[in-house]
Amino acid sequence: MTAEEYYIQGNLYRKEGNWQQAINNYLAAIKLDPESPAVEAKHMLDEILNYYCKDIYNP
Repeated sequence: MTAEEYYIQGNLYRKEGNWQQAINNYLAAIKLDPESPAVEAKHMLDEILNYYCKDIYNP
């Protein structure tokens, strides 16, 4: 898959609330393209999870 496809897949998982799969796809997109919009998407998702779901994100 391309970085863009991983990014899009990550967005779909995020909308479903499947945080871990979203993060995994964003990381794959970033690995392929460090300039991908997945960088900002992952950062925003990290901020949300760190604020709202500390026990889920950091067991």
